[in-house]
This record gives sequence, C-alpha cells and structure tokens, in this order.
Amino acid sequence: MPGEHKFIIIREDLVQDPLTLISDGLLIGRLGDCELLLNHPAVSRVQAGIKFIDGNYYLFGLRPSNPVALNGKAVEANEALAGGDILEVGPFILEIDEADEALVIKVSLQIGRVAAPLDSSSPDLGTEKLLPLNLPAEGKKAPAKPRAAPLPGDKALDIFWDKRIREAGKMVRPSPLFPKSQRRAGKTQFNWRPTSDLVSRWPVSIFSWGAIAIGLISIAAAYWYASAYSPAPVSYAHTKTKLDLFPPVAARANGNSCTSCHSLTGNMEKNCSSCHTAEAFVPTVIPPHAAAGIGCVACHAEHRGASFRASEAALAGCGDCHNDANQKVYNGQKVSTPHGGTFGYPAKDGHWIWKGLDTDEWSLKKIAITRLPTDTDEAWHSKQFHSLHVQRVRVVPGMIGNAEGELSCSSCHKRFNPIDRETPRATCGKCHNGSTEPGTNRIVIAPDKPNCISCHVQHVKDKREWGASLLALM
Repeated sequence: MPGEHKFIIIREDLVQDPLTLISDGLLIGRLGDCELLLNHPAVSRVQAGIKFIDGNYYLFGLRPSNPVALNGKAVEANEALAGGDILEVGPFILEIDEADEALVIKVSLQIGRVAAPLDSSSPDLGTEKLLPLNLPAEGKKAPAKPRAAPLPGDKALDIFWDKRIREAGKMVRPSPLFPKSQRRAGKTQFNWRPTSDLVSRWPVSIFSWGAIAIGLISIAAAYWYASAYSPAPVSYAHTKTKLDLFPPVAARANGNSCTSCHSLTGNMEKNCSSCHTAEAFVPTVIPPHAAAGIGCVACHAEHRGASFRASEAALAGCGDCHNDANQKVYNGQKVSTPHGGTFGYPAKDGHWIWKGLDTDEWSLKKIAITRLPTDTDEAWHSKQFHSLHVQRVRVVPGMIGNAEGELSCSSCHKRFNPIDRETPRATCGKCHNGSTEPGTNRIVIAPDKPNCISCHVQHVKDKREWGASLLALM
C-alpha cells in the first residue's frame, strides 16, 4: 500500500523469530500497542518513531524529556538513519541496517547500564541519557549512502505522529475483568463473561462497612443523645414545648428539637426566619447587614447553656464586631468603632452624621412629616431625627418637657442661637443607655452602656418597642 514500508525486527533479547511488519511508521516505546515494544521503566510509553520519507528512513524523537540517542547523541527533533547506526533507548541497543528495501532493527538488552547526565555542551542539557556503549569500531558498518540532512519542521508530520500516538493509547488496559488478555471480538466476545474473582476486596470492604457503621452510630446519637454534638445545651427558650411569651416571636415552640434548625432540606438561616415569624415580629435584616453577609445566627448564637438568652447576646454584642480592633472583612468591607469613638448625638462639626431612615422604615413610624422637594439630605435627616423624639417620646426624671410630659426642643438644647450641641451628648444616655427584659426586669445591657438598637433598629417590622415605657400616646 502507498506510504507503507517494511520493517524487520530481530529480538536478540527475546526468544522469538524475526518479525516483519508492513506499516507507514514504527512506534518505539513501552506502550503495549507500539510496533517495537521495549518493556522497561526507563523507556517512555511512546518514546520515538521511525518513518520512510523521500527515500530515507528518519528517526523522530517524541519525548524531549527522555530522548533517544543516535550514535551517542540525543535526538531532539529528527535525524536520518543509515546502515550501521546505533540507537540507545533505555537499556536497549538497536542496531540499524538496510536490506531488500526494508529497515532491519536488531534489538539487544544491555543489563546493568545506568543513566548519566548529559555534558554541558549537549543541546539536551537538563535531560538524561544512558552511559555510552563504547562499542568496537569494527562492529559498525559503513553507511551505504551519504546520510541525509534532518527534515525541517513539518506540521503534517506532527499531525501524523499525534494520530499514531492517540491510536496506540486507545488500547484496552488490563483489568480484573480480563487480566491476561484484551477484550475478545466476534462470537467469543458474545460468550465472554466478566469476572472479578481476581480482585482483593478486603480493603474496600473494611472501609465501606466502617463508614456505614460510623454513619449509623452518628444518626442514632443525633436522635438519642443530641447534646453529644453541641458545645453546650440549647437555651431554655428553645426547650419549651409551648409559647408563653406575649406577644410571641415564633410560630411554634421548638421543644428541644435539633431538626427545627439543623435540617437536610434547608440552611439554618431559612429555618430560623421561617419559624420566627409572628404577627408581632417579622425577621428582617437591614441592607448594610445583608450586604455584609450577616444573618440570624451571626448575632443570635445558640448552644451557650440553658440560661443563655440569644437576644441578650445580640443586644450586648454589637460592639464585639463594631470596633477598630476587629480586623475581619465582611464581603470586602471592614468595620470600625462607630461615632468616632463616642455614642450619642449624631452630629459632628455642625453636620449630621446620621444617615436617616429609609423609605420603608420611615413609613412604619407613621409620623405626619414628609420630605419637601427643597429639602436636602441633611435637612431631611434633621426633620426625621427631631420628629422621632418630639412627637413620640416621654421625658424621664431629671429632664424638662412640655405640658403633656413629652420631649421638647428644650429637653436637650439649652440654647438655640448659636444652637447648643454639647448638652444633647450627655442627655442621650438618660434614655438610650441600658436595657431590661420585659416581664422579668432582667438586666440585658448595663445602665451605663449604650443600647445600640434603640437607634439602629435591626428588625424594623418588629411591633415591640425597645423602650415602650418611654413612648408617648399617639
């Protein structure tokens, strides 16, 4: 056939008769489908190839990291072959000869040969070759004709060898189903039956059954001894079997159930928000917290003991995150100590630093003041701030109010021309410091500590007020 030539392989390293191949190219390597199979770890899977081109046989190096040596010199790309050439492939010696329009390759195995690095003058510096053979000169034959020059780079040749290598790599690898031979074809394939009796299965069995046993024990422990998986018992509020807080903040009592929060079908955030939904309470997350990736469990932690109150941790824990010492990054943003290190009147250098309430939150306050088209952001924030106090808050002992006992401008400002902004900083703490639990009068926030959520409301749809006793009748 056109393009195919004769290769005669004589294996002196094996007890077999000479083999004649008719092929368009000869692959040399360790791979089982190579025409010249050299089974040794020092030989690459597909290391080299030989092809007849324009009247000459050429040797192509297919693995630059493990080159074939031609007469002691590593072959990087390709070299023409001639009678008497010696190829070194791992521990194998290939003697080249030409006879009867065929390339004769005599293979011998040199036992005990070791690898040595190429010298610095070699163009293959950084790779390795086998030590030279130092064969006697009389063992070589003179070339029958002048040696041809190496071929220039040819993409068609690259495609040819790539295709041959891919075809050789598609061989069926030995497996426990057919360990000694490849898959049969035809009728024998139809009658062939797979077998797995040669596989040692005990390691797989031990690990499989061990994993199943551990899984069953874990599931049983999760139901029978839930506390084994928690750092501390859940709070008393989550162990109750009925709701006794009015107005309720949850749709149902938890009853010390683990799966109410930890389930396979939904994450904890969704489970918390779906249960803690009642007429008086709707779980909401303000936009800044949502943008920072802050959810329910970030503030309301659990498993802190039976006497622990999740709401207590949230109220008193704002400063744990909002301080200059916190180096954690929240969706690319860092937090710092608020108000420049002071708590109180949200004005600095004569300007408001309070950002006001958004439209949805402001509508929930039901205050009869609207923003005029001429109002700047600062003017609108001033209207919001003063309306929230003057129209809704009672005075506390020690403060001056109007005739109805409600806050007035004079309750916080001692003068107005110029306006007094120092007194309000000391006055704010009378109302906005400390917090007690309704019904039990349990101190949640110490009286000398600021109550952050009195101004920065997280759950804006919560109908319960942080200080209901301070609200005036509306």
